[in-house]
Amino acid sequence: MQPFRYTSPRSAQEAVTTFANAGRGARFIAGGTALYDLMKLDVEHPGHLIDITAIEGLNRIDTGGEHLRFEALALMSAVAADSVVARDYPVLAEALLKAASQQIRNMATVGGNLLQKTRCMYFRNGANGVYPCNKREPGSGCAAIGGLDRGQAILGASGSCTAVSPGDWPVALLAMDASLEILGPQGSRTLPVGDLYRLPGDTPHLEFTLEPGEMITAIVVPKTPAGRRSTYHKIRDRESYAFALASAAVALEMDDGVVRKARIALGGVATRPWRAVEAEQALTGKRLTPDVALAAGHAAFNEARPGRHNGFKVELGARTVGDALLIASERNRT
Repeated sequence: MQPFRYTSPRSAQEAVTTFANAGRGARFIAGGTALYDLMKLDVEHPGHLIDITAIEGLNRIDTGGEHLRFEALALMSAVAADSVVARDYPVLAEALLKAASQQIRNMATVGGNLLQKTRCMYFRNGANGVYPCNKREPGSGCAAIGGLDRGQAILGASGSCTAVSPGDWPVALLAMDASLEILGPQGSRTLPVGDLYRLPGDTPHLEFTLEPGEMITAIVVPKTPAGRRSTYHKIRDRESYAFALASAAVALEMDDGVVRKARIALGGVATRPWRAVEAEQALTGKRLTPDVALAAGHAAFNEARPGRHNGFKVELGARTVGDALLIASERNRT
């Protein structure tokens, strides 16, 4: 057990100030469902935990205005159970419900979920240091390249890292053009959710674009009729609470069977939540048939670069997108 300090601020500004004064090794913590796990695995070694769960009002859910607004400490289970979210934005509810067990959803927050670390087995094998990992120890190498890479990324990988971005919730938010409100030492700013995530490049240990001491305070999702014709389709090794081998978040605007606008994002196949722009373009103006849906799925993987054992993800991912499109198209018919 490594010693660390613990602080429980009462406001977001106090939390940011505490972080700035804490020095190296400070970490914000909310539900703890990710950070505690990595501490036990000897991957994370925080010197100061700043518990933000006592901040009043940072757990609100507001679906009554022009946007859906989820404060960062809103629980995954609470957002998924919200009647407006469940009815009008099934892609969001499904992404949360398929992401974890009920016990974890009752603890994990929607803000913290955006900052999950990869489930790459080489990254999480931090205790003995047998396998090199550039995310865990910059410059040490990547054991997954040339190793066991069945679960690794086929989109967005680099010569330094092939680890998959693990989330379901970020993929759904990306498809819905969500944005984040962020507070830090330099004040507040707004960031499109897709811009939160970095490609690994030569610095895979730099995963997010947050500056030191910044914290996510809210998630804002534009309201759109496409929400009702949406779905989050997830393929995994087992039905019960496993991470995605491939997933697709889809929202459609349609007119008499013709796609006017499509939003498609991929999970389980890329180093960050991945917007499938080519697939979206392939659908616009076309009548959505099974063949058209599958062709769009294949377009989403035109740039795929599989490794030794994960080539199956190309066809699996394409079919996941195709099926998601057909599922979404059948919704909101009345």
